[in-house]
Amino acid sequence: MSSGDLPATINSGKNEFLRHIVLGAAALAMIYPLLWMFLSSFKPDELIFSDPTSLPTSFGLDNYYKGWTALRESFTTFYLNSFIVSVLAVIGNLLACSLTAFAFARLEFWGRKFWFAMMMGTLMLPYHVTLVPQYVLFLKFGWVNSFLPLIVPKFLAVDAFFIFLMVQFFRGIPREIDEAAIMDGCGPWRIYWKIMLPLSTPVLATAAIFSFIWTYDDFLGPLIYLNDIKTYTVPLALRAFVDSSGGESLYGALFAMSALSLVPVFIVFLAFQRLIIRGVALGALKR
Repeated sequence: MSSGDLPATINSGKNEFLRHIVLGAAALAMIYPLLWMFLSSFKPDELIFSDPTSLPTSFGLDNYYKGWTALRESFTTFYLNSFIVSVLAVIGNLLACSLTAFAFARLEFWGRKFWFAMMMGTLMLPYHVTLVPQYVLFLKFGWVNSFLPLIVPKFLAVDAFFIFLMVQFFRGIPREIDEAAIMDGCGPWRIYWKIMLPLSTPVLATAAIFSFIWTYDDFLGPLIYLNDIKTYTVPLALRAFVDSSGGESLYGALFAMSALSLVPVFIVFLAFQRLIIRGVALGALKR
């Protein structure tokens, strides 16, 4: 290394150090609320807000025991409800959205570009715009206070984001594969099931992970359609800890159950984060 390169190397090292300091401070600022919630889950209720910066004197599990059984139903019921809704939503999104994406990417039919543009336009519609018409429809069907309004639409390809992601991925698969399959006697269904799906594992995994996390974390949908506590999902159960009438609220138990509710999301994200990045990158770059 020449003497002229030494100052540039030092400056590069300083810039790299400052960059890590800034990123570390930003990460700490983002994780602080979670850390505060986790530590508060070990405190008595009277100390959580009276002395919010203090560390817990002990790490007993009293709030966790209390929170698990504090409501009329145990949290086992709420976790089971959340997993039922989330898993069925994942299955519905993968089946319906992949079929729709295959049609847009591979089949020729009248108005394909128009319907694809209409589908993309739905991405700009807030959920609240269609909330009232959907509620009236499901009320007439007699589906309110059941899981059906949260599950059935997923089997009708209502998530345009996943369709777009899969369309972009399918367009990157060479059409020569389809032509060879047609020469061997395959129809559209067999091409979709035997060729497109096995080649699309990254984007399907990405759609499944996002669908699970978004459905598991959804609060507004269950709040609108679920009235009986036996049907509550985890987000609704957490809301039940706070007394809206101004009475006593079990904040210690609330923070304890909130910490536990994050565990499935963290496990799914940490286990499949490489598939998420790969699927989004391939879906965005392929044409």
